[in-house]
Amino acid sequence: MGRRLLIGFAVVPALCCAAAATASTSKPAQSWAASQIQTVTAAGLFDATNAASFRPNDPLTAQALEDLAFEIKQQITELEPPTEPPVVPTVPTTTTTTTTTPVDTTTTTDPTLTVTTSPTDTTPAAPKQVANPDRPVTMTQLDQRLVQALGLGKAATEFAHGAKAAGLKVPTRFGGEVVARLLGLRLNHPASQDSLELLPNNSATRAEAAYSAAQILDFQGYEIPSVQTLADAFALPSDLTDWQKQILNTAFAHIGMPYIWGGTSDGPETEFGVSSRGGYDCSGFVWRVYKLQSYPNEGDLASMLKGRTTYQMSGEVPKSERITLANLQPADVIFFGDKGPKSQPSQVGHMGIYVGNGWFIHSSEYGVALAQLTGWYAQEFAWARRPLAEAALEN
Repeated sequence: MGRRLLIGFAVVPALCCAAAATASTSKPAQSWAASQIQTVTAAGLFDATNAASFRPNDPLTAQALEDLAFEIKQQITELEPPTEPPVVPTVPTTTTTTTTTPVDTTTTTDPTLTVTTSPTDTTPAAPKQVANPDRPVTMTQLDQRLVQALGLGKAATEFAHGAKAAGLKVPTRFGGEVVARLLGLRLNHPASQDSLELLPNNSATRAEAAYSAAQILDFQGYEIPSVQTLADAFALPSDLTDWQKQILNTAFAHIGMPYIWGGTSDGPETEFGVSSRGGYDCSGFVWRVYKLQSYPNEGDLASMLKGRTTYQMSGEVPKSERITLANLQPADVIFFGDKGPKSQPSQVGHMGIYVGNGWFIHSSEYGVALAQLTGWYAQEFAWARRPLAEAALEN
């Protein structure tokens, strides 16, 4: 579905045991996170003595997460900044799906969560013992706690404050999810396994936590300071129009939702024979924001986007009305193609929504996330369209 350029892992081959094979004629199915589980157990993380005892499908408990955060803090103290600290954007997943209908249009926020602003806490001698230690934690709480353990609580707060300073409303998970995805802590499961994708308020599994922890173990030293630098400079235009704010508020409310092939829904749906809890592909996310969301006095806005795929949406705007990279405005729908501005609509394979000052929001291999319009994205930028102007809602 997508490939990861920031952090990679060597493939760990499955080990066969002759004794186990003779003892039983059937073997338990291997976890999708088998490689990462082997990595984290070898590093002494979690409470498993080896990969076989890991229990990947069990819910992650509050105490297990706190123990993991403690262990992560110990691990990252050994990282040294490298000589070259670039943050490399990932190549996004493409989509060629057909029209789908959402089942549920409820956003998934967790109003009980807050992001702390103290990334320099002294590591204690032992993990904190939490109240209700066996309580399952959500995916949002997993991401938030790991972001804090990495010393990036301040960065998470800065991303949230940057959006709020522009007059936008964001869910409490916003900053933590932005940081977690810039670090590559989330995985897009293959389309055939979209049933594994979890919503922000779903209980996290130990397998998901193992994946995140293994990503952190493979950090080279530049990832944390690079994300902090991005957060320190993050700001959005202060002169957003009311319509731009409405569009971006809707987009930002879905931060952290998973990538689902063909998905357009906040809730359960089945696409191509695979059931999921909800989520979007790249064009499905734009469809969700512009087509499926109702806005007061929106006029013809919902009818501006007609086709469901990247190819169709990009080709609906005449060449004379295509917006260039230099002329982007917040809430513009942006397209990426194999040949950049010279692409044909059939070569457009990714899309998102511009939010201003060189940032955009999209659904790609990390789910709904913020990204910078630099590197691959700048090279492959094809053109943009302005649905708000098309609907005569903006000049």
